[in-house]
Amino acid sequence: MPEYAEWLGKLYKEQGRRKLSQSGVETLAIVAYKQPITKAEVEKIRGVNCDYVLKALLEKELLAITGRAESVGRPLLYGTTREFLKHFGLNDITDLPRPREIEEILGESQFETERRMLEAQAGAEQARKDQEDFKSRLPHIPKRNRNLTKKALKSFPTREHMK
Repeated sequence: MPEYAEWLGKLYKEQGRRKLSQSGVETLAIVAYKQPITKAEVEKIRGVNCDYVLKALLEKELLAITGRAESVGRPLLYGTTREFLKHFGLNDITDLPRPREIEEILGESQFETERRMLEAQAGAEQARKDQEDFKSRLPHIPKRNRNLTKKALKSFPTREHMK
């Protein structure tokens, strides 16, 4: 209905702004901590092409072009916007956690992750040992030798021999 079109458009636009992909979050983090930064520098850090992600973040107004670098070709420089601060509940870019704080937070969870991985690895090794132990207790059944099988079949009496 035409009378709802304007409001549905606003609602759709607002929902689109809220959703961020993993690559979008990674790119935003790089730009936030290294701004102003060129597309080439972002791609060097991420190791993949960032054309689509940067375009999407520009459309969502989370990033803005802040100028041009003084290097060859004068590439565009990217930085965060007020919308970025609003989206993440920050008053200023200096409110971002310091890299050391992030390492401390991740260090604790990484320790827990590594502990779980070691436990899983130990469990897998124990299961493999249990399986090998089970196989070692099975009676040894030699592989079938086809030549012996043919000779054995020839030595059995057939119906023709019984006549």
